[in-house]
Amino acid sequence: MNKTQDYTKVFQDMLAQFPVDSSALQTAFKTQAAFGEKLAKVALDAAEKSTEISAKWAKDALARLGDVAKAKTEPTDYSKSVSDFASASAEIAAENFAAFAEVAKKVQAETVELMLAAGKEASQDASAVVQKATAEVTAAAK
Repeated sequence: MNKTQDYTKVFQDMLAQFPVDSSALQTAFKTQAAFGEKLAKVALDAAEKSTEISAKWAKDALARLGDVAKAKTEPTDYSKSVSDFASASAEIAAENFAAFAEVAKKVQAETVELMLAAGKEASQDASAVVQKATAEVTAAAK
């Protein structure tokens, strides 16, 4: 039977012929990791605020439902209680939707700011790498 050839050494030799600036890769990785961390912080802050809004909304709704569930002496008091609950719920819903919109607006602004900063930093990094490569090629040509 024929043995399959081990190409590990061939590929190692081939890759050794191509000089790679690992510091540029490390810098790119660090930049990407920092960007991911900042973006995750924005998302987690938004999730926390949204959860707080939702929890407060649920707590308010349950408190208002307690008033609806109380025994009443007159049948009309029940309809008034439900009507008051419905109007208060609509009012609170509008306030909470506005609060959610503020959270979304803040996330959007922070994300755009992060993207612009990341784009600027990436272009600066790329420019530095190109300048370094140009200098090396020029030095090698001389």
